[in-house]
Parts: sequence; C-alpha cells; structure tokens
Amino acid sequence: MPTEKEDTWSSEAYQHSASFVPKLATKILQWLDPRKDDVILDIGCGDGVLDVQIGQVLSQGQGRLHGVDSSPAMIKASTASIASANLGGKCTFGVIDATELVSKAELQKQEFTKVFSNAAMHWILRPEERREIFFRGVKDALAPGGHFVFEMGGLGNVCEVRAAVLTAVGRRIGLAEAHALEPWFFPDEEWARKMMEETVGGFEIDKIEREWRPTAADSGGVEGWVRLMVEQVFQALSGDAVEKEACIREVIDVLEIVCAKPGGGYMFSYVRLRVAARKL
Repeated sequence: MPTEKEDTWSSEAYQHSASFVPKLATKILQWLDPRKDDVILDIGCGDGVLDVQIGQVLSQGQGRLHGVDSSPAMIKASTASIASANLGGKCTFGVIDATELVSKAELQKQEFTKVFSNAAMHWILRPEERREIFFRGVKDALAPGGHFVFEMGGLGNVCEVRAAVLTAVGRRIGLAEAHALEPWFFPDEEWARKMMEETVGGFEIDKIEREWRPTAADSGGVEGWVRLMVEQVFQALSGDAVEKEACIREVIDVLEIVCAKPGGGYMFSYVRLRVAARKL
C-alpha cells in the first residue's frame, strides 16, 4: 500500500510568509473575468482567499466553483474561509493531485466554463512525466469554448533563491541531486504555447506574457519564505539536524544580503508567466 504523501503546508505559515500571493493576483483575476453564471474549477486553490472573491461574483447568479489542492491543510483552510463568507452553497473543495485530473470522472464531464490556477502550477508541473497529462485533464474538464486562465512562476523566477539553495545544498550532497530535489518548474512562453497548442492540442492561446514582478517579502522575511518554500530540498539533510540547520542558515544569510532593500525589508525577483487560452 503506498505511503500517504506528507502534507508540509500550513495555512498559518503561508499567511505569515506568503500572504502576498493572492493579494498580487489582480491582473490574472482580470483575465479570468468571473461572471455570475460561470462554472469554475480552481486548481491549487490554496487557502481560498481568491475563491471568496470569485464566490461573491458567483453568488449573484447560478454559477459555482470547485477548488482542488493536494494539501489537506489548505483545503481545510479554504473551506473555513468560504464558510465564514457564507458562500458554502456556491463553492466546494476537494483534496486532489492535479496531475490526476484525468482519473477523476466527476471532473472530466466537460462542464466547466473556466479553469483557473494562480501560483500553483510551478509546483504541480515539477514532474516532467506528468506535464502533458495535466493539460489533458484540464482540457477534458472544460466545456467546448471554455477558458483556461493561469499564472505561475516563469523562467527566471526567484533565481537568486535558487542559486543560493543549489550552492549550499549542492556543496553537501552534489549539485545534480540538489537540483533533482527542487520542487518547482518555471517555463517560458514558448514552452507553454508548444505544450498547449501542439503537444496536447485543442487549445488556442489568446494572451500570454512573462513579467518580472519584484515582490516585497512578507512579515516572515527571507527566513520565513525559505523555511516554508524550500523545505523539500533541505529534507535531503534531515539525517543530520545540525548540518541541515547550518545549511538553512547559510542560505538565509546570503539572501538577506542579496535581497535587502536600501530602505529596509527584502525583495524577491518574482517572474510570472500568465496565459489565457480557449478550448477549441
């Protein structure tokens, strides 16, 4: 029997170190343009902050939303957020690995008018062998003429973080192994267009862009972000707690110099890939 994957996410830690993620989703929400009668699938819904905003639009009509995330902790948080906003009748949630959409018959009925994802697909698409099947699952969830709108980390995203982590961890276990443990995939426009319009097919991209968006660190600072987002890489050193902590401190110390803003605080070099596509 397969071992259940450990849930390393915490909604409290996320709010402390990455609450800016939903707050900076204004542009992708504009691209999504939720309407009151839309039927929306939110992939990687996280703590549900954006679903509350979308749910308020849907509450004006016959629309509904279903959010999925691989983290039980995040699904619990999103369910609570929707309940607090009295939108339980409009929004439902479930724990699902998004690369397994194709096996979820209830989500493959081609009934969603829109599929949405914000700041999740660079995690979801990390396993190369699951990328094509993910997009096929999205396509089969969409109604003909439906729209897939997403924002994710693009090529160049948090490059200073990656350099610091790969250097520190790679020096201890080898660069190739450290790279293999990275939890992200950051593609460019060319990759997205080829995957959606050629490899999988059945999509037509209406809008696509990659934007450098310097992002101020949250109240958790560099340390909070590193401990939340990079834990998977550091787990390679879990056999030696002292060495693991020394490695984490090395990364933090470097980034607190590299990312320091002259007026105080820290800045991460976020690069966002945005796509709005239509199912043919």
